Amino acid sequence: MSLHQEPRRPRLRDALSAALVALACLLAPCGTLAAWATFGLADTGRYVGAVAPLAADPDVRDAVADAVGDEVVRELDARTAGTSGTAGTVLGPFVRDAIRSFTRTDAFRAAWETGNRAVHDAVLRALRDDTPARGPVTVDLAPVAAQVRQRLAADHLPFARRIPVGRTEVAVVPAERVAGLRKGYHVLDAAALRLPPAAVVLAVTGIAVAARRRRALTATGLGTALGGALLALAVAVGRRLTLDGLAARGHRPAAAAVYDALTATLRTASWLLLALGLAVALASWLTGRRTDRRALPAPAAAPAGRSRRPPAALPRP
Repeated sequence: MSLHQEPRRPRLRDALSAALVALACLLAPCGTLAAWATFGLADTGRYVGAVAPLAADPDVRDAVADAVGDEVVRELDARTAGTSGTAGTVLGPFVRDAIRSFTRTDAFRAAWETGNRAVHDAVLRALRDDTPARGPVTVDLAPVAAQVRQRLAADHLPFARRIPVGRTEVAVVPAERVAGLRKGYHVLDAAALRLPPAAVVLAVTGIAVAARRRRALTATGLGTALGGALLALAVAVGRRLTLDGLAARGHRPAAAAVYDALTATLRTASWLLLALGLAVALASWLTGRRTDRRALPAPAAAPAGRSRRPPAALPRP
């Protein structure tokens, strides 16, 4: 009975090790994604720090100028409908030129950071609040509108003083999507605290129980590298899907710049997983080859007093 059990023990240990290592390699990219979303994307300071340099991006400036210019022209048309007709339509090119000029100033950079911070704070409060959502997530952009109006008035643009700077509630998340986003945020928050330690514990346990630990370590490295490569691929596919889903094709360069800025940390983490996994696998493989060479038996020495020459061939009859 013991003779049948002895060969099975290494097989069972290797099977258990393979299952633990595979689960660890699966949790590694998932934990990295959850940690990025919770500690990077959901942190206001890091979020603003990531999008702040976009104020100098030409594509982002053009997209903001077009959006703000359309809104200003629409508001001017509504305010001057009973007096001078469609003043916004007439002054539209001048308004857009003034706004494009404004996007190249330090005041725009300050307004860009203020607006992004306000939007992020509003969304984060809605996601962390456990009370039922009664409406969409809104943000007050009055401070941003005040800076825009001040700049346009300094350029002596007509009707600039009529741009409203009162409380302007802008919906950033529809009411029907608040509950789903809130559940997703709570899941990611819990996963970010549990998945990375669980992946490390599973990997260490899988290597420890393996009958061939060096082989298990090599498999762990290769699996981690594969997880990092799949995570990088997921980021690239997500970028493609995000840009293809935009209705306004002219704003794709700006959206691409925003996406790249927000996912820069995630891309770096995926490449680090890939590099770390390959380094561990290569080091384990090279160490195994060196150990195997040392374990090879040395060639047997010839007995003393005997010649090492090969025996002479017998003459043919």
